[in-house]
Amino acid sequence: MYERPYRDLNTYFRSQFGCRVHKVTVDAGLSCPNRDGTLSTDGCIYCNAKGSGTGAHRQGISITQQIERSKARIARRFKTNKLMAYFQSFTNTYAPVKHLKALYDEALSIKNVVGLAVGTRPDCVDDGVLDLLETYTQKHLIWIEYGLQSTHDRTLARIRRGHDFACFEKAVAAARKRNLNVCAHVILGLPGESRQDMLETADTLADLGLDGIKLHLLYVVRGTHLENLYRAGHYRCLDQQEYAELVCDFIERLPETTIIQRLTGDPHAKELVAPAWSLQKKETVALIHSIFEKKNTRQGKLFRCDISV
Repeated sequence: MYERPYRDLNTYFRSQFGCRVHKVTVDAGLSCPNRDGTLSTDGCIYCNAKGSGTGAHRQGISITQQIERSKARIARRFKTNKLMAYFQSFTNTYAPVKHLKALYDEALSIKNVVGLAVGTRPDCVDDGVLDLLETYTQKHLIWIEYGLQSTHDRTLARIRRGHDFACFEKAVAAARKRNLNVCAHVILGLPGESRQDMLETADTLADLGLDGIKLHLLYVVRGTHLENLYRAGHYRCLDQQEYAELVCDFIERLPETTIIQRLTGDPHAKELVAPAWSLQKKETVALIHSIFEKKNTRQGKLFRCDISV
């Protein structure tokens, strides 16, 4: 049993390396088929032109510089020098394999970088990309993180993802054949989704036995279609209590072995439109923990239980 009522990422890293490992965000300057015109130029309804990135690549800051600049701060704050390079912004398998290899090799060549976490879309992986990632697994810890958001095709169409759930299932199976750890990103509070819809997503993903899950709050940022919906009164954000309760309910339904990599997101304050409470990450995490305690529950308690939602 874990110290927390769920299997958290820090505990997992300690089990693998005997110490804390910190993920360092890397902006590789890649694009997305939902932005470059392959599927669309508008992106998902919640995504702005920065694609959740730092903007470091546009400033001419190399991958090496990005990681090296973070090292001292991380060592002081988190008392660790072991790092995972997290390719986060946009779609980090969306380039020729030769170019991707140069990016990944650069990150892994830096002292104390023990692995990669590659954020991507399930429709942007092919055999060449996955074969490349597999070559790193003998010496490094490799995670592939698929942005899914929901298992409901009607929701994926509504938020303009450009792929369906079957695409995600296929991508998971392909990654597993190559011994890659798979994490799914899920957003709670998507337009048109009920509590039942969100918990159905939890049940469906639970049966896939994924290695990790990241949970995100849907918050509204400037320059997105979601902002237009919000300002027109067509979208209501979850309140903090609603979200915290949903996170607990979601995690209850997942297997104990699934690593909960994130409980909520980190909006950029200058871009955020709503809800204001989403900037209070520590308070939100504390509230989630208090609900677990009050309910006397834990991850896996309702795994494969047939209960009313």
